Amino acid sequence: MASWLLLIHQLPAKPDYLRVKIGRRLARAGAVGIKNSVYALPTNEAAQEDAAWILKEIAAAGGEGFVCEARLIGGLSDEDVTRLFRVARDVDYAPLVREAEALVTGPVATPEERAAMTAEVAKLRRRAGDVRAIDFHTAPLGQALDRALDAAEARVRGPVTATAPRSAFLDAVWVTRSGVQVDRVASAWLIRRFLNSEARFKFVPARGYEPLAGEVRFDMYEAEFTHEGEDCTFEVLRRRLGLESAIPAAMAEIIHDIDVKDGKFGRPETAGVGLVLAAIATEHASDEERITRASAILDDLLGHLGERG
Repeated sequence: MASWLLLIHQLPAKPDYLRVKIGRRLARAGAVGIKNSVYALPTNEAAQEDAAWILKEIAAAGGEGFVCEARLIGGLSDEDVTRLFRVARDVDYAPLVREAEALVTGPVATPEERAAMTAEVAKLRRRAGDVRAIDFHTAPLGQALDRALDAAEARVRGPVTATAPRSAFLDAVWVTRSGVQVDRVASAWLIRRFLNSEARFKFVPARGYEPLAGEVRFDMYEAEFTHEGEDCTFEVLRRRLGLESAIPAAMAEIIHDIDVKDGKFGRPETAGVGLVLAAIATEHASDEERITRASAILDDLLGHLGERG
């Protein structure tokens, strides 16, 4: 059973702007309202500090309040509160996703266009970081935003072409963003299934990682293998490593539609495979465990699709 910080307060009737001001303070801290004048935060030091400052502002304005640590035993469940946090952060992420997706259209031809788009992506990254700092329960649209921003950066950068043969990657350490989901899980399966069954993976933050010698990045910013145009990383790996004959097109289409969510191919297997992969991500926090569990599913899917031709 989880515990929560609950901030409970009462504000004076005047001035009118005070309620708006305190509401904004609570929103910036990532708090969610669970009842009139009752707000929930996670039980961590940063949240406690934010709550203390908000209480100080309330008291200075003539209001009163207190913070307590509570466990929910009836009426409202931990899952209900977690869902409130995710919905609130999805509301924050949604306009950023729309702005990022709007950048992924048409060619970027001139240096001026590249510079302008690079600046826009950097601005969106900063705004995304502000939301991610209060995304306590990994809202779904955070992943969509990462994909859209990666695609926008790939558009600025232009397609990356691998000149080395498949054998050049046999001993590589493969680096990707932590918290692996569909595209990264499927790409890791491809690497271990067709390049090196003992391939090593390193899971790092989405931004700021400087690769070491012998490391190859995938599905992340400035990676050697990542989204290109409309293609997800799995499709790029399949094509650029010459695995079209080994991996049926249907499998790439399924992974594409689950990851990109554009309904481009509309294969009947997509919903079921997506549900299973989502369940694995929900039930297993470890990146390696997610890859291991998903790999068995993908092995079976490969056999099934291969048999069907």
